[in-house]
Amino acid sequence: MTHPTYDTSAPVLVTGATGYVAGWLVKRLLEEGFTVHAAVRDPGNTSKLKALNHLAEEVPGQIKYFPSDLLQAGSYADAMQGCAVVFHTASPFIMSVEDPQKDLIEPAQLGTRNVLEQANHTESVQRVVVTSSCAAIYGDNADLEQTKGDMFTEEDWNTSSSLRHQPYSYSKTVAEQEAWKIAKAQDRWDLVTINPSLVLGPGTNPMATSASFSLIKQMGDGTMKSGVPNFGVGVVDVRDVAQAHMAAGFMFTAEGRYITSGYNTNFPELAEILQYQFEDAYPIPKSTLPKPLVWLMGPLLDRSISRKMIARNVDVPLLVDNSKGIRELGLTYRPLATSLTEMFQQMIDNNIITAA
Repeated sequence: MTHPTYDTSAPVLVTGATGYVAGWLVKRLLEEGFTVHAAVRDPGNTSKLKALNHLAEEVPGQIKYFPSDLLQAGSYADAMQGCAVVFHTASPFIMSVEDPQKDLIEPAQLGTRNVLEQANHTESVQRVVVTSSCAAIYGDNADLEQTKGDMFTEEDWNTSSSLRHQPYSYSKTVAEQEAWKIAKAQDRWDLVTINPSLVLGPGTNPMATSASFSLIKQMGDGTMKSGVPNFGVGVVDVRDVAQAHMAAGFMFTAEGRYITSGYNTNFPELAEILQYQFEDAYPIPKSTLPKPLVWLMGPLLDRSISRKMIARNVDVPLLVDNSKGIRELGLTYRPLATSLTEMFQQMIDNNIITAA
């Protein structure tokens, strides 16, 4: 897992340490014996840190907390001191916002700038791993028509999203572009990005908030019982994303961008897996909504869904190529049903979803 170029006795920084992906990454780092510098908004908020503290109880590594603010320059100076590897996972994953510029673009872009410019001022840093997204690869499934091949690859960049159309995807794109701009302007540390698709699977913190949890909750709480649109998505297990970060951080040969996605699937298939596993105890959608109905009603039911988004994604299959990560990072992917059912079961166990 490690390479002699990187000092494994040095601490590692994880920004956004209380996040969904970060939780499993911190767990893996602690298991390997690292001292994790966990950058969080408020180290005094013990309830927010309960899950992380639990992870550190029976592992060789240890965790130290540092206050940080994505939008404040210099905020990561103390946390980064002495770290050879920096994992920048902090970024919002929310689909419905009042002000996309303020709520999405600024935290993503300025946060990335603040963390990477701090790396420029911290002599110990050798590698930075940024959690990007497949949303920086493509904006809509229909973008595949403009690519060179028959699948999205790491060579592709999202050029169709904007503040008005798919602002979340736009935020991930500008943040990753900012990261590469800063990385290429220096030569002391190198940058690797992990670009996951829709992340599913149980959280280290069962009460975590993420659009992933919101989607699966709606499939089980009756919100979508009338049916789901045939929306093509890539899906990956959160634990596999954490492993991708480990490989990206400590394999000397890792370089560039890595699409981290286990399966090209869609909402009806996700619902079918849940239906099979949980039978009729929960109001899991059994039908696929026709595209004209989704186009007509979608924006009325959820203002974050536009007709342009529906036109370019519903009934349009998604195909992403994950071969680079498998080949270069040695990634393997858990079965889709495992990720989905363990996530759903965790939500049942914590009364987030209750039986019909």
